[in-house]
Amino acid sequence: MNWKKLGLVFTQDGTVAWRRNSALTPTPFLLNDNVIRVYAGFRDDEGISRIGYVDVDSRDPTQVIGVSAAPVLDRGRDGCFDDNGVILGDVVRDGDRLRMYYVGFQLVKRAKFLAFTGLAESTDGGETFQRVSEAPVLDRSIEGNTIRAVHTVLFEEGVWKIWYAVGDDWQMINGVPYPKYNIWYAQSADGKAFPANGVLCVDVEGDEYRIGRPSVYKTADGYMMFYTKGGTSGEDYFPGVAYSTDGVQWQRRDASFGLSLGEQGFDDRHLCYPRLVTAGHRTFCFYNGNNMGAEGFGVAELLEA
Repeated sequence: MNWKKLGLVFTQDGTVAWRRNSALTPTPFLLNDNVIRVYAGFRDDEGISRIGYVDVDSRDPTQVIGVSAAPVLDRGRDGCFDDNGVILGDVVRDGDRLRMYYVGFQLVKRAKFLAFTGLAESTDGGETFQRVSEAPVLDRSIEGNTIRAVHTVLFEEGVWKIWYAVGDDWQMINGVPYPKYNIWYAQSADGKAFPANGVLCVDVEGDEYRIGRPSVYKTADGYMMFYTKGGTSGEDYFPGVAYSTDGVQWQRRDASFGLSLGEQGFDDRHLCYPRLVTAGHRTFCFYNGNNMGAEGFGVAELLEA
């Protein structure tokens, strides 16, 4: 793939308490012909993430039109699975409403965190979202006791298909625990009740200990998936790409991803969580740079080969 980096789109100025820093896992959604709404997780002084949005011009996605004044989805109620913050997930149309699948975090005593998947819906065009339930739609199960985090949802031929990260252990790197996870697939009749055990579809290779945030797209030949992977050095965190004819069996082709680290600036050490959106005849990739979004998100445009 051939990309043209357009630059840093958004970074926090630190003036708003609930979004003091970061813009985690930017997830673009074509709001209308003129506006791309990029949902992201914004952190407060405690590091707790709430979901808001940045609206950008679809003709020039480096131009910010507006930023949400309040969270579209706040952290969960104390004691619930998402009481220590929420990040995207995915946003998909469901008739006249929008569904948001989000990842909720909870702190516990003997693990770094737990991360499971919740579902919220919007009836006002994506300005606000209300939880369908305070319980997760993808909770701990026999396949994963610490992480079951949905990152792509497609509704095809009457079936809700999900690709998600599953974690059950931690990797110690320089005395710090990092979550170990890989990518699984499952499906559901209603998109609200899922099996306790899906299908492992993309696993780690070599010295990798985690591969996740699957972003899946339908293509003329089947499916394409972007993901982000990390090795045991603890320093590398970079995307890859895989292809599939059925969405379940995948072939990794990481070398063909195309985007590279910047020579300087917000993405000169890390590049992660790429996500595509098509506006008119142009396709854009929004992504995080250094420190997993601490310095905001940027955008690149896909060019013809």
